[in-house]
Amino acid sequence: MSRQRRAWVLPVSLLLAILLELLPLPDVLQPLRPYWPALVLAYWLLELPERVGPGTAFLYGLLGDLTYGSLLGEQALRLVVIAFILERFRARMRFFPMSQQALAIGVLLLNDRVIVVALHLLMGIPQRPWIDWISPLIGLLLWPLLHLALDLARVRRKA
Repeated sequence: MSRQRRAWVLPVSLLLAILLELLPLPDVLQPLRPYWPALVLAYWLLELPERVGPGTAFLYGLLGDLTYGSLLGEQALRLVVIAFILERFRARMRFFPMSQQALAIGVLLLNDRVIVVALHLLMGIPQRPWIDWISPLIGLLLWPLLHLALDLARVRRKA
């Protein structure tokens, strides 16, 4: 059996992650939204480090800043920090069982929440509600499903 790679999956998945952030949710569910761009970027950083790195994370973050109308550079900083950490520990994380990999992604998303709080404190922006701290847990729970879905989309087996 040979494998056939699909080059279109990378840009489409990154674009879809940005669109998922724009998807309107009821006020009750809004704080539970996982940080989709970070989850999708984390997958690509782990699977295709030769094509996706901190530079890609920075440009992707700027695109997110422009799309969401957030503080210019906020998304970029958040994604570059995630990219740097994943690049540093990629060799280990690739061999983690999925449960440990999901836990590591959850810790990265928790670290992202800390960065958001620090940025908002520095800029004098009002803090988000405490329930926002649940979103890293949602990301942790979604990681195995997202990983599997992107794996299936990225690599097609041919008989």
